[in-house]
Amino acid sequence: MEENSPKNSNFSFNQNVLFIKDRLEIDNAAKLVREALKRLSSKNRPNHLIIDLSQLKDADSAGITSIFYLKKEYEKCNITTEIKYASKKISEKLELFKPSNYQHIEKNKTFNLFYLFGEKAYKFLSEEIVSFFLLIANISFWSFTDLFKKKQRRKGETVNQAVAIGVNAVPIIVALSFIIGLVLALQSASQLRNFGADIFIVDLVVIAMMAEMGPLITAILVAGRSGSAIAAEIATMKVTSETDALKTMGINPLRFVVIPKVYGGVMTMPFLAMIANVCGIAGGAVAAWAYLDITPAMFITRMSESIYQKDILTGVIKSIVFIITIVITGTYFGLRVKEGARGVGIATTQSVVAAISLVIIADSILGLIFY
Repeated sequence: MEENSPKNSNFSFNQNVLFIKDRLEIDNAAKLVREALKRLSSKNRPNHLIIDLSQLKDADSAGITSIFYLKKEYEKCNITTEIKYASKKISEKLELFKPSNYQHIEKNKTFNLFYLFGEKAYKFLSEEIVSFFLLIANISFWSFTDLFKKKQRRKGETVNQAVAIGVNAVPIIVALSFIIGLVLALQSASQLRNFGADIFIVDLVVIAMMAEMGPLITAILVAGRSGSAIAAEIATMKVTSETDALKTMGINPLRFVVIPKVYGGVMTMPFLAMIANVCGIAGGAVAAWAYLDITPAMFITRMSESIYQKDILTGVIKSIVFIITIVITGTYFGLRVKEGARGVGIATTQSVVAAISLVIIADSILGLIFY
């Protein structure tokens, strides 16, 4: 028996079933929504609702949207809702006009902590990790291939990226490396003086800066400065469909945008690390002269005995690994962007955090390998 059904309407309620018939279009969709929402405030509202579309012959985008809207509102009130018996034509329209952010809300389903953790872990391993390593494979392949295909490179782009990533970063790296070397020597001076081992401050500063602090501090600064710029640039290109336009023209976005950054970074990062080493050691020499009365001549003489080829080579290898990690991480998060301007900001932030974390992890692994 039909109840609460408006006259001359194309829908009717029968207990927990909503029948929609004939046509559901913009002219009568609002009326359906009003009448259906009234039942939510009634005392005899159903615990379960079936939207029967067996008699619905046609619907436009407004009609389909009204159906999904009712389903969403009913489920918000803990009323499970099902859309049933739609014809092939209506089913195709339901799929076509389904809201992009529509998610089916399942009620009366509980998940324990282990289930949620397992689901998140599986999704992370099956999607995020696989995508990341696939990107590494693609970038590695094209980086090697394009070494022998000079005609397919953008003229001057590698130099532009070398200037953007390397040359423009010199001032901040010089200043901070000098300060870090100065502070490192200052913190060590008082302890070494207690044991009468003042001269060993040279060994401490030189080895620490050459093998560890120089490449690591440089990588962290580049990750914050250039890694964020890479992620923001690629994310903006993705949001504005520039990457799709490149694909339409038969251009691989990775080769066009990312590979020059890899070349520019690899060319300049070892030099940045060396500059950081020199400035850090200079800062340590100033502190040693001021607090331990070790003259620059004594510092340089002792330094020549403390520098080993292994430490220099270690710093160079670390710097190359770090810049490749930074570029790949920025590219990965830039390509994952899903929203507009807000998504670009989120991708940039995630890129910087992930790049710094991966750099520190890589530094730990390389430290175990080399020592």
